[in-house]
Amino acid sequence: MDQPVPQATRGHAAPALSHAEIRTIIVGIMLAMLLAALDQTIIATALPTIGRELGDLEHLPWVVTVYLLTSTAVTPLYGKFSDSHGRRGTMLIGIVIFILGSIACAAAPNMLVLILARGLQGLGGGGLIALAQTIVADIVAPRDRGKYQVYFASVFMTSSLIGPVLGGFFAEHLHWSVIFWINLPLGLVAFFLVSHSLKKLPRHDHPHKLDVLGALLLVSATVSLLLALSWGGLRYPWLSLPIFGLVLGSLVLWGLFAARMRLAPEPLIPPGVLHNPVVRMGVLSACFGMGTYIGLTIYLPVYFEAVRGLSASMSGLALIPLMAGTVCGATISGRSMARVDHYKRLPMIGLLVAMVATGLLAAFAHTLPLVMVEVLLAVISIGLGTLLPVSTVAIQNAVLPHELGTATGTANFFRSLGGALIVAVFGAIVLSGAGLSGAASFESLAGAAAQSGIDLGGIFAYVFVAAVVGFGLALAFLVAMEERPLRGGAARAAEAAIAD
Repeated sequence: MDQPVPQATRGHAAPALSHAEIRTIIVGIMLAMLLAALDQTIIATALPTIGRELGDLEHLPWVVTVYLLTSTAVTPLYGKFSDSHGRRGTMLIGIVIFILGSIACAAAPNMLVLILARGLQGLGGGGLIALAQTIVADIVAPRDRGKYQVYFASVFMTSSLIGPVLGGFFAEHLHWSVIFWINLPLGLVAFFLVSHSLKKLPRHDHPHKLDVLGALLLVSATVSLLLALSWGGLRYPWLSLPIFGLVLGSLVLWGLFAARMRLAPEPLIPPGVLHNPVVRMGVLSACFGMGTYIGLTIYLPVYFEAVRGLSASMSGLALIPLMAGTVCGATISGRSMARVDHYKRLPMIGLLVAMVATGLLAAFAHTLPLVMVEVLLAVISIGLGTLLPVSTVAIQNAVLPHELGTATGTANFFRSLGGALIVAVFGAIVLSGAGLSGAASFESLAGAAAQSGIDLGGIFAYVFVAAVVGFGLALAFLVAMEERPLRGGAARAAEAAIAD
């Protein structure tokens, strides 16, 4: 890997980068990725404590969904903006917004302010991981990309191992706001490191117009649907007029968004990118696979604390197999892509195994020994992890170099959208299944459920059934995705994509 890697731009050959130069750039973006990755893992185990201290359990899922929602809406914008104005400046903007949002989250006095601050944080975080993946696609050929998985595996392994433990420890022994304050020093270091290392990054500039109206329609349509899922069965009956109105309004807004995609000069989600069958199937597979995974990471701490009676710190330790196993599966799958032609086979087997393990959790949600639960979580996460690099690289392999930012942003867009919707679905199952609203903590929810004769373990069995469905849809779309040969160089990738 010490040989130069050729690059292709819009008709001009960019200077070749050596392995050492590529490694310098990758190290620079690793810390930016760590900001976003750690934020996803550290908050899960702190959520029950946040709900208790702010005295609002009903709206707690919005702490997660609003971040996913805003980050979803801006991810394609980051991709297009970086295609037009360069990756370096775009990533620096994302880091600054993320830091400001983290400060606002740490200082939030109530749930409403925290939710709004998380929305601001999502505006910054939405571009960090997608831009990092795009930068790798700029400098590393598709067939060689798996060899650099070890660098990113180390980032996600670190966040997966220490995030849940730190989140539980900070919430139980210090204060939940520390999980946001920690982003300040990390973010400042990431800013200066990215600013220096990305100066060597080759440019693939291609002018774009940002579809802000499309983003607003998307956010409005998704918020309406999430409100219906959050309020149905709690504030209003599922068949009530307010819920019907929200669902109808969401459908109308989705229709307007679809029309905007067809009529806008450069829509938020380009129809041309989605017309590519590899991109379409790969995006949908990642959407349901990663969305289900995000939902499990958010609600398993609730399961551990409300059903299993664990503390916040112990629930953080119990979550490690789910977080770390995904990185292991992704590393194995990513490294194998450079050696095998039929790279879909491993994630297909992995998703099938994840479905079986999740089905066992659904069948024995409150009777399995905790050790067996941990083993099943590790199996689920390893199986799911095999999907992630395959879907990303296959999508990037199917588009032109100047479309990498847009295509990668589109993939992350649907991953986040899937996560937001599935978190809302899981929340609707848990809260409406328990028939409780206005609970101040998960401890009070568990106590009230026990007094009412409600089996929370049985309710979580339905959550695991929903997860089986999510993994099954991910598998179905992966099977339907065309398995195109991976190209060995960026220049040949551009030529092949044009020929397609």
